[in-house]
Amino acid sequence: MTPSENRPLPWQRLILPSFLALPVLALLLGLGSWQVQRLAWKNGLLAELAAAQARGPIEASANPQAFAHITATGRFRPGAEAMLGLEVRGTVLGGSLIAVLERPGQPPLLVERGWAPLEGGAIQRPEGEVTVSGYARYADRRSLFAAKDDPAARRFYSFDPRAIAASLGAPDALPYALVVVVPGAPLGPSGLGSTPPPQRGPVPDAAHGFPSPSNPHLGYAVTWFGLALAWIAIFLLWANRRVRET
Repeated sequence: MTPSENRPLPWQRLILPSFLALPVLALLLGLGSWQVQRLAWKNGLLAELAAAQARGPIEASANPQAFAHITATGRFRPGAEAMLGLEVRGTVLGGSLIAVLERPGQPPLLVERGWAPLEGGAIQRPEGEVTVSGYARYADRRSLFAAKDDPAARRFYSFDPRAIAASLGAPDALPYALVVVVPGAPLGPSGLGSTPPPQRGPVPDAAHGFPSPSNPHLGYAVTWFGLALAWIAIFLLWANRRVRET
């Protein structure tokens, strides 16, 4: 048998590298497929939220869907207020004013009434029974870089309804807040992180639209499938060079 007969055929040199490359390709395709499934789920969720917001508010319950359009009736507990976050409007530093709404025969409800200055300002504090309408907001995911909350001073930088309710003497409050939306505001999603209007008129200045969850899954799917195509192209170029060298 001659030495040339002992050499493996060119394609045989690709067997082991192919087995090493296939798991990576399968992982990339799997991640892309997962993002496609997430895209369909998020599109359905956004459609449900838009339909719910367009139908009008429902009574605040124990666990409404996040961003759902809800309403509640009760009386604001005097002195039970906290400030959330920091936001400058014009030259005035302020934040979101959170109050406790007491409801007969039902658990208290945190109400995020809107932007108000940290100091001064003619903050409206309605007396008697009020009806508020807006959307349900659940706890935020705390950022590693978020400032430390000060429950004793009722100053919070991350939205944690449990901690805020406890600091306001309402530990039995529902685990979310009703974010007040200006009556007559557009019922379509306004998106998160939109620029607020400058300070004008009475305060608190309630939200001017309904937010909605972000939907980046199409971009993620394109990214993973693009990486899969790039992996295939790189492997084919490498395999072609290896075969030629053989």
